Order: sequence, then structure tokens, then C-alpha cells
Amino acid sequence: MVYTTISQVVDDLAKVFPIFLYFVAALVTFTTMNRFIDEERINSGTLKALGYDDHVIINKFTFYGFISGTLGTIIGIYLGHTLLPQIVYHAYYNDLTLPPIEQHFYWGISIIAIILSWISSVLPAYLTAKGELNEKPAALLLPKPPAAGSKIMLEKIPFIWNHLNFTHKVTARNVFRYKKRMLMTIFGVCGAAALLFTGFSVKNSIGNMNKRQFGDLIHYDMIVAKKDPITHSQNVAVNKKLHSNAIKSEAPIHYESMSKTAGKNNDSQDIKLIVPSNTKNFKNYVHLNNRKTHKNIPLSNNGAVVSERLANLLHAKVGDKISMNDGNGHKRTIKISGITEMYMGHFAFMNPTKYQKVFNKTFSTNASMVILKNGSSKNTENEAYKFMKLGGTAGVVQNTTITQEINTVVESLNMIMIVLIIVAGLLAIVIQYNLTNINVSERIRELSTIKVLGFYDNEVTMYIYRETILLTCIGLIVGYGVGDLLYRYILYVVPPDNVMFNPALSASSFLWPFGVIGIITLVLGFVVNNKLKNIDMLEALKSVD
Repeated sequence: MVYTTISQVVDDLAKVFPIFLYFVAALVTFTTMNRFIDEERINSGTLKALGYDDHVIINKFTFYGFISGTLGTIIGIYLGHTLLPQIVYHAYYNDLTLPPIEQHFYWGISIIAIILSWISSVLPAYLTAKGELNEKPAALLLPKPPAAGSKIMLEKIPFIWNHLNFTHKVTARNVFRYKKRMLMTIFGVCGAAALLFTGFSVKNSIGNMNKRQFGDLIHYDMIVAKKDPITHSQNVAVNKKLHSNAIKSEAPIHYESMSKTAGKNNDSQDIKLIVPSNTKNFKNYVHLNNRKTHKNIPLSNNGAVVSERLANLLHAKVGDKISMNDGNGHKRTIKISGITEMYMGHFAFMNPTKYQKVFNKTFSTNASMVILKNGSSKNTENEAYKFMKLGGTAGVVQNTTITQEINTVVESLNMIMIVLIIVAGLLAIVIQYNLTNINVSERIRELSTIKVLGFYDNEVTMYIYRETILLTCIGLIVGYGVGDLLYRYILYVVPPDNVMFNPALSASSFLWPFGVIGIITLVLGFVVNNKLKNIDMLEALKSVD
């Protein structure tokens, strides 16, 4: 069950994250090729002036894109077939008994990866170079002229515009002056922030599932089910064990397995029906709680309380009627009186009066919820073994078994999220570094000019880096929105039918992406500042001659 759950989780994650990562990586490749062609502008003009055909010059760039894209893809294919499978395998190896890993080469996926790499490296190189070579050789022999300035929408809002100082007005105009770079920065930061937000949100969401369900919601350690039929002597033996010194307390219940077809694949869902004989002390064993309002849910005569994941699968809400089959295959229709917070398994709870009305038979107990004095995993297994040795015991449901299953799923997902977070962090570094470098290189004459005019080093740095900070903040905000969509996908599509991730977002989900991208931006700010301090102003200003 656990292996199937984990493999399904990995399959669902594999449907969305490679696509998202590809678009972010394609942006990095696109900006790199753009920068390379811009830097070779004068050389391209020289070759064109010497009589070389445009397609020959274009081939120079497309060949570079082809070679770099192919080599990068080959390395990626190798690591994807060797390193990543090992990481995923060892994420499960400690908790599951698995055969030795078998590594196979997947031609179809590899060919798709190569084609996509050519699309993101060769195609931009061809289109950018072709557009550049439309200019005359004389124009190509000069550096690319700066983008023309124009009035922006902000200027039409006097209340804001009139309160901005000179440098802030320059920043606002420059942001819209370089629209392509503005969009690339926002999209790049957005992609990295979205991945970081998703990774940390999922980690937070699954991190406390176990503690929440088996610490705050479910207090019993096991359910001991009696045989049906059971002899008098067998019943006495089981009851004697239930009142032994190892048992802290026990509560008689009616325990029954129900089923309902639901979920993505219309699978049969196993539902545990629990009907306590005494509803007053039921809260000592199970805490029924609305996750959103945190209000206690009573067991009333109005209907049954069902677990939240089951309600979501059935698209049901409080007041709706649902039908499920009992162990004999008879359909039972139940009205939902409440939806309780639960993360693992499907549950339905009702009081004896409602049970008798729904099932048309007299209520009787056939099991007990048990709280042990020593609730450790080892002792729970020992006590379960002692119960199973009794002839009157039909079965024992241990929470420790379910806890271990949840831990296995959580640890496996955690490893995948850590890999995702590392990749997102590296992408953020590459994107920010690339775009900042392009920004400085393209505007070196402009920066040299304001430095000659007497601007201090810090003012020169902030003249250009203020734009990066502004666009990074915008990208971060947009990234939170995109990240939330990815996070919702993982919450509602990735988990198996009997598992629910906690959808509540914590402050750390927002603070970590802000912190990671903020630190990267800050460090790059010092790099840019150091670079601009050592700029040769005269060389930069006479480069046109």
C-alpha cells in the first residue's frame, strides 16, 4: 500500500514539475544566447561588411547554441538516468524493502529532452541573430543604441509621480524603457519563487501530519475487534485483557468496515465506521474538530461526522446525503452532520441512536478503543500480539502501523521537496546573475556617464540596481501567486485517495522564498557594486570611436 502510494505521488509530481522547470531553464538559456549575440554584434558587423552571407553568420550562433544545448542535455540525460534515480531510490530504501535498483535508458524521454534543448537554445539564437543582421553593416559596427525613453502611465497619476524624487523617477522610466528585460526578470524571479514557495509549503504541510492526527485528533493506541460469533469464555478472556494493568482505559464501540466508490480512478474506498456506546467520553479517544473553525463537532442524531478527505472525494458538504456499502453489500444512506479534520484514512462517526435508524438493527458493540499506559511503538506491538493470541480477537488495528506508513510517505516527499528547493535556489542564482550582468553590460556607457558627472559609487550602483530590486519584488509577489497554484495542485491531485495534506499555509512558506531570493539579490548587489567601482570610465565612453 505504502509503495503504491509513494509511486503514485512521484508519478503525479512528474507530470507538472519537469514542465515548469523546463520553462524556467529555457528562460536562462534564452537570456544567455541573447547576451552572447549582443556581445558579438561588432564582430557580426565586421563579417557582414567583409561580404559573408547572413546565413553563414547566423550558423555561427546556431552552431554554438546547438553544441552547448546538446552537451548540456547529454550531461542532464546522464544525471537523470543515474544520479536522480539513486536519490529517489535511497529516499525510500530505509523505510521499504525494495529489490536492487535497475537502471534503464529511456530513449523516448531522452529524445524529447534533446529536442526541447534545441528549441530553447538554437531557435532563440537563430531568431535573435536574424533580427540583428537585418541592420546595415555600418550600424552593426556600433554598439546597440540604448532604448528610447518615453512617458509612462505613472506620470499620469500626479499624486504618486509628484511625490517621487529624481532617482525614483529615473528608475520608474528605466523599468518600462527596457520592457524585454523587465519581463524576463519578473518571469525568472517568479519561476524560482514559485518553486521555492511550493517546496517549503509542501514541507510544512506534510511535516506535522503525524503529530496532528495521532497526537491531537486520535488519542487511542489501538482498536481491538472481537470475533463474531464469540463464545462466552472467549469474550471473558478478551474483557479480562482489556482491564489488565497494561491498559490505561478502554471504550466499547461498534466498529465496521464500509466501502464507497470514489476518487480519481473510481476505486473502492475503505471507510472505518466507529459508533461509541458512550458519546460523553468519546472525546477522550477521538477529537472531532472542524479544521477551519477549530470548533468541536458533536455526535448528534442529525447524521454522521465524516473525515474531510472523504467529503472532498465525494464533493459533499454538511447537510448532503451520501451512500456507502456495509460488509454485506447493503447500501446505507447517511446524512452528513459534520466534517472532521483527518489526514490519513477515511472515517465515519455516529451515535448509537443514528446507527440504529440507518442500519435498522439494534446497536451492539463488537470492539474497543484502547489507550495503553505505555504507548511506545514496541509496547503497542507487544500488547497487540497478546490480544491476537486470544481466541476471541478478530483483529487489532494499531496506530503505530499507520504512523509508520505516514512517516514513510512524508520522508519520501520531503526528499523530493529538498531536491526541488535546491534546484529552485540554483535557478534563482543563475537567473539573477545572468540578467544583472546583461543589464550592466548593455548600459556600461550610461553608468560611466553618471559616474563622470560626480555620482558616488553607491549611487551609481543603486541607479541600476534599484530597478533589479523593484522587479525582483514584483516577481516575488507574482511567484507567490503561481506557487500557490502549484501548491494547490500538489494538495488536491498528488495525495492518494486516503491521504490529505494540511492545506493551511504558515508564515515560513512566505518568508523562506523571500529570504533566499533576498540574500541572492543582496549578494549580487555587492558583486555589481564592486564591478562598477573598478569600471574604466574613459575606455567605456570612447568605445564607440
